[in-house]
Amino acid sequence: MELWIPISIAAAFSQNLRFMLQKHLKATQLSTAGATFARFIYSAPLVAILIFVYMNVTGQAVTALPLRFWAFALSGGLAQILATMCVVALFAERNFAVGITFKKTEVVQTALLGLIVLGEGVSFWGLMAIAVGFIGVVLLSDPPKGATGRWYKRMFNRAAGLGLLSGILFAVSATGYRGATLSLGLDDFILRAGFTLAIVATFQTLVMAVWLRLREQGEISRVLRHWRVAGLVGLTSMIGSFCWFAAFSLQNAAYVKALGQIELLFSFIAGVFVFHEKTSRRELLAMGFITVSILLLILATSDLLA
Repeated sequence: MELWIPISIAAAFSQNLRFMLQKHLKATQLSTAGATFARFIYSAPLVAILIFVYMNVTGQAVTALPLRFWAFALSGGLAQILATMCVVALFAERNFAVGITFKKTEVVQTALLGLIVLGEGVSFWGLMAIAVGFIGVVLLSDPPKGATGRWYKRMFNRAAGLGLLSGILFAVSATGYRGATLSLGLDDFILRAGFTLAIVATFQTLVMAVWLRLREQGEISRVLRHWRVAGLVGLTSMIGSFCWFAAFSLQNAAYVKALGQIELLFSFIAGVFVFHEKTSRRELLAMGFITVSILLLILATSDLLA
């Protein structure tokens, strides 16, 4: 099994834990922006310390940062902030498992952006895997129970809009992060992933701090006051983000994000057993499509369908 596969699965699992914690913060204590800020303020220092220690232990250094690196890293970081805010806001529209699934439209956009920006295409079977997963996402574009209206309201409602927007923004961030890690020209994937993450996380913390200071007075204090849960958000964010960055440095971002849809299964388990949410037949069918897409992708990238 190629290394990027277990790394991507670990990233999806950690990300699911982080969204569970953020949902708790959003529902009981913090605003959307505050719950988003929690993942950055507590993870950025940890990342910086760990990569500094790693560089000293291995005797490595990053000597030059090309303009291309800054363009990719900062645009990806800003897009991720906005995307995370969309996902946190989405929790108020649909249940936890479905909310996570809406954002999975990012896989299709990542494939397109990767081709346009980085010149990285996908194989026929890889494209089929992405298409099957997208069908599952479309099946979930349904208004809440009790809503009335024509079929097009299934595709054009607030929940679908937030999900699609977050997908586009996450695609921008994924493409940016892969471009940034590759621009460093380092052989050590741990160093290029960790260093890029440290730069991005620090930038995101500063941007969110300025935003909250100007727009939501007192929210930073609330994030710091609820450090027990918010700190766990930061820890799971650091683990998940490093795994994503490491996977991006090893494989096409579209494939990484497509495999990351396994997060859907984790979120489904969390929704049923942790949040005691009910799942409809339509949602189960959609999850089935996405599960099939994951299996197709693993087979495709393992050259078993060549």
